[in-house]
Amino acid sequence: MASNDLDRQLVIEMVRVTEAGAIASSDWTGRGDEKAADAAAVKAIREALNNLPIDGTVVIGEGERDEAPMLYIGEKVGSGGRTADIALDPLEGTTLCAKAMPNSLAVVAISVEGGLLNAPDVYMDKIAVGGGLPDGVVDLDKSIKENIESLAQAKGKEAKDIMVCVLDRPRHSQIIAELRELGCGVTLIGDGDIAGVIATTDPKTGIDMYVGSGGAPEGVLASAALRCIGGQMQGRLLFRNDDEKARARKWGIEDLDRKYDMNEMASGDVIFSATGVTDGSLLEGVHNTPNGITTETLVMRSATKTVRRVHTIHGHKDNIG
Repeated sequence: MASNDLDRQLVIEMVRVTEAGAIASSDWTGRGDEKAADAAAVKAIREALNNLPIDGTVVIGEGERDEAPMLYIGEKVGSGGRTADIALDPLEGTTLCAKAMPNSLAVVAISVEGGLLNAPDVYMDKIAVGGGLPDGVVDLDKSIKENIESLAQAKGKEAKDIMVCVLDRPRHSQIIAELRELGCGVTLIGDGDIAGVIATTDPKTGIDMYVGSGGAPEGVLASAALRCIGGQMQGRLLFRNDDEKARARKWGIEDLDRKYDMNEMASGDVIFSATGVTDGSLLEGVHNTPNGITTETLVMRSATKTVRRVHTIHGHKDNIG
C-alpha cells in the first residue's frame, strides 16, 4: 500500500457503514415521513463512522453546524488513526424512500485528506458519461447538440440511439426538448442523481449520458464513484443569490465560475460505498426475509479500480455490523 493510499481494510468497513444507514432508514420506507427516514440514516451512519479507525472530517454532509445536529460539515468522526475526508448523503432520495419509490440509497465516500471538493450545498450543473470513451467527449461548455453528436460518434451510434438520463424538473424542460428534437431517448428520474450518473457506466441500463443540474454534494459523490468505476464528469456550481456565493467563499471556493472535472472533485485514493434502501436499477433495497434482513451494496476503490457487489444477510437488526 502506497503511503498516500487508504487502508484496504476500510473497503469492507465502508460496506458496514452504508448498510447501517440503509437498514435504519428502511424502517420508514413508504411511511411518508422524509425527515424521520433521513434522521434514522444519519444517526446510524454517524455511529458506524465513529467505529472506523480514522481521524475523519466531514467535508460534505448534512449542512453547516447550525443547520444540522450531526454529520455537519467540519464534524470529526472516527475512533482515531489516519486523517481522511468524508463525503456522504445518508439517504440519497429521501422522497423516494418516503414514497417507497426506486433508487433510494445510503451513500458514503472516503478519501485521503484533501481529496474531496468541499462543495457547498448549492446546485451544480453536471454532465457525465461512462468509461472507455475519448477524453473530453462531452463538455459543459458545448451545446446539447454538440455533446450528443460527439458522444454518438465516439460510440458508433446515431443520435436517435443515445439514451440520456435527466432529473424530471421544470428547469430541465429546454434540455429535454432539445434531446427529443435530436431523436434521443430520455430517461426521466424523480430523484437520486447519484444513481443516475452511475447508470452511465453500466451497459445494462442503456443510459449513455447524464445531464442537468442537481445538488453539488451529490455531484462530488458521483465523481467519487466514477473515479473508481471509470467514466468522465464535469460540474459547475450554480448560485441563486449572494448568500449562496458567500457560503462557497466560506469553504474556500474563490472562482465561482470554475468548471471542475471529475479528478478535481474527487482525487487521490477514494473508496465509495452505496447500499440500496429501496429496489432500483442500481441496487436491490433492504428486505426482511425469513432468514434475516438482506442488503446489497456497491463498494469501489479508485486505487485498485476494484468494484464489488456485496449481498449480505443480517441475522437480526441487533447484530448488524
